[in-house]
Amino acid sequence: MRKIIRIAAALALSTGLSLGALAAEGASITAEVKKIDEAASKLTLKHGPAKSLGMDEPMTMVYRVKDPAMLKQVKIGDKVSFEAEEAASGYTVTRLQKAK
Repeated sequence: MRKIIRIAAALALSTGLSLGALAAEGASITAEVKKIDEAASKLTLKHGPAKSLGMDEPMTMVYRVKDPAMLKQVKIGDKVSFEAEEAASGYTVTRLQKAK
């Protein structure tokens, strides 16, 4: 009986880890920087579908940035990957990185 419980626990753990990895993999969104507004801590990004945000179609949107220092890392025309979350005040970029 203990062996069955251990096997079931191992399967549950490995399934949970696999699903977590898949969710994290889908969270990054590729985009192009269209506009930077340092005074308002906002960034306009033209991006493809953003499944992690519930957006199935490509679009251009204005995002707030969690850390205004992110805006100094990029310039208009840069290709980037980013992660964002939905908040009461709109969508906020939580991670921003130049594409390689």
